[in-house]
Amino acid sequence: MDLVGACRAFVNVSERGSFTVGAAAARMAQSVASRRVAALERHLGERLLERSSRPASLTPFGRDMLPLARQLVELADRLEHEAEAARHRPLRLAVPADCPTGALARLIAGAHGQGIRLDPRPAAPTERAELVRSQRVRAALLAVPPDEAAWTVALGLAVADDPGGGPIYLDTLRPGRADRDQRPRRVWLQPEDDVPHIRDRLARLRDALGLRPAQLAVASGLAAAAADAVSRGDALLCSATQARDLGLWWRPVGELATGLTRGYALASAHDADPDAARVRERCADGIARCLGAEEAR
Repeated sequence: MDLVGACRAFVNVSERGSFTVGAAAARMAQSVASRRVAALERHLGERLLERSSRPASLTPFGRDMLPLARQLVELADRLEHEAEAARHRPLRLAVPADCPTGALARLIAGAHGQGIRLDPRPAAPTERAELVRSQRVRAALLAVPPDEAAWTVALGLAVADDPGGGPIYLDTLRPGRADRDQRPRRVWLQPEDDVPHIRDRLARLRDALGLRPAQLAVASGLAAAAADAVSRGDALLCSATQARDLGLWWRPVGELATGLTRGYALASAHDADPDAARVRERCADGIARCLGAEEAR
C-alpha cells in the first residue's frame, strides 16, 4: 500500500468534508481517493470516515489519526522539496587559497558543461582538511606527498634579480661577518607549502648549510613575500607560473637533486560519493590549471 498517498487522500477528504473536493485538492480521481482511504482503514484496522453523512465526517478513531497522517504528508512533501533542492545544490569544493580567479572561473564553467555545479571554497591546507572531515564541503583538494598525488606542482625559488642560467643555491644566503648586524636574507614559504613533506625538507637543508632558523619563514601572504623579494633580496618558494605572474626570476633549488614538489589529491567527505568521483574524472584538467600543476595522473 502507498501509505503516503493514502494519508494524503485521507487528510484532504477529512479537511474538506467531501471525497469529490478532497480528491481534487489531492490531485487524484475521486475513485482513487476512495480506494486509498479504504485501503488505509484496512491497514489500520478501523474506520476513519463516516461515509453515510454529508459532508463526510471523521470517526473518533479518524480524529485521533488525522494529526499523525497530516504530519506524515507534510514530512513527505518536505522530503521531496529537499531532494529537489539537493539535486540543484552546487558541490562545495575546498581549493587552495592561491588558485587564480580566472582559472577557478574556467573550472566552474567547464564543470557546468559536464553537468556538475561547483562552488569552490578557497582555504589553507589544514583548513581544507578540516572542512572535508567535518563534512562542511563535499570534497577538497588536499596537500599530500608527491607519490600520493593526482596533481603535482614543481617548486623552486623566485628572486628579483636575474640569477643567471643555473639553479639558486640556499648556501648563497648564508650571512657573512659583514652581515652580522643586518637582517639576513630569507626564504619565504607560502601557507600552501607549510606542510611536512616540503617544510621539513627545507628545514633540514637550512640546518645542514648553517643558515639561521629565522631564514626559513612562512609568509603571511603572497604579496608581502614578493615585496620582500624585491626590496630585501629574499627568495620566495613558489611555482614557475607564480614567479612569472609576480615578475620574478625562478630557478630550482640547487642543493636538492630531486627538487621540491607540491602534491594534491581530491578527497570526498563521503566514501564513494559519485559526484566527487565525477569531478575527479571530468574536471581533472581544469583543476590542474587552478593548481598550476602538470596534467592529472
